[in-house]
Amino acid sequence: MSDDYAIRVEHVTKAFRLRAGGTPTLKSAALEMLGKRSGARQFLALSDVDFAVKRGETLGIIGANGAGKSTLLALVSGTMAPTGGRIATQGALSSLLELGAGFHPDLTGRENVFLYGAVMGLSRKQMNERFDAIVDFAGIPDFIDQPVKHYSSGMYVRLGFAVAVQVNPDILLIDEVLAVGDADFQRKCIGKMDEFRRMGKTMLIISHDMKTIQSVSDRILLLDEGKTLGIGSPDRMVEQYQSLTVRKSVKSLAREWGTGEVKLTGAKFRNDRGEETDKFSFGKPLEAEVFYQADKRIENPVFGFAIAAENGTLIYGNNTQIEAFAVPFIEGSGRITLRIGELAMSQGTYLFSFSVHSADHKINYHRLDNLFPIRVAADKLFEGCCHMPCQWR
Repeated sequence: MSDDYAIRVEHVTKAFRLRAGGTPTLKSAALEMLGKRSGARQFLALSDVDFAVKRGETLGIIGANGAGKSTLLALVSGTMAPTGGRIATQGALSSLLELGAGFHPDLTGRENVFLYGAVMGLSRKQMNERFDAIVDFAGIPDFIDQPVKHYSSGMYVRLGFAVAVQVNPDILLIDEVLAVGDADFQRKCIGKMDEFRRMGKTMLIISHDMKTIQSVSDRILLLDEGKTLGIGSPDRMVEQYQSLTVRKSVKSLAREWGTGEVKLTGAKFRNDRGEETDKFSFGKPLEAEVFYQADKRIENPVFGFAIAAENGTLIYGNNTQIEAFAVPFIEGSGRITLRIGELAMSQGTYLFSFSVHSADHKINYHRLDNLFPIRVAADKLFEGCCHMPCQWR
């Protein structure tokens, strides 16, 4: 591995065997170990994940619950082995992967601190030199000699993070440490991360706090269902993750139907700068290109659209017939463009539907209902979902 890189993850796959139902027996256990158990299934937690992290780089890892983030960090830390692929690291590695990981519940906080140091290859003298700083950072001097099984979740994380950073590793792995703890502790954690970055340390960080992970990461890796969706700048990857989250949240409302004589093959949304996006601002224009395919000549088709709230409630609808925009006929592939001069909706998620039907409304050639979510940001205050200009006198 090149000296420029601290971590290399090469085409890594991780599969877990899922137990079949029923009460396990000695025979079934033996068959399972041999991989011959009837009905045995595998769950692919990670599939062909491939990336590298340079020395001194902070890589954020984001994705929905179950995306494979914690499994990936466990593989990098060495607490799990990949099913396929290869992982290589350079330098001393410290990790805080889950609540209380590495702590023995019956040992005191003090004893666990020295145990962690020993595991990291540090002498008792070295840990003695760091001990006061660890206790000070954790902020639990009154409880350091109590068994950690009596600690609250916040105390666990405080001590775990304090030990992980004070052993001064070359590589630090952090899994959702900011999800537990008060605002003061979070500020201390972020300050320590900034200090590590200035020292040229390498960090891998998992967090659902998008604002924080954007601020501390040099790049972000986006995982979804065990696969890499992208790796790149924090702003771009967080934007992609938020779009993915919106699409998944409204998936149950989507519906497609029609006779099929015309097919709506997709739509692209653009903002006032001509950029393709699903994020818009109140009062700004929106442009949508709707693509279609007609296998035969269709006379006088009517194209329409509708906007619904996130729960599916219709807000507004319109079509080419209402606007007296004649489409004499369509044949083959083509596109039609919709422009909304000013979006009047309040802040939130909205669902676009598109349709094409006959002029007498008797034939629905194709309808894509609630299939295209957009997000609207608004700083104007009003009640309801749509703004109507008004005056008082």
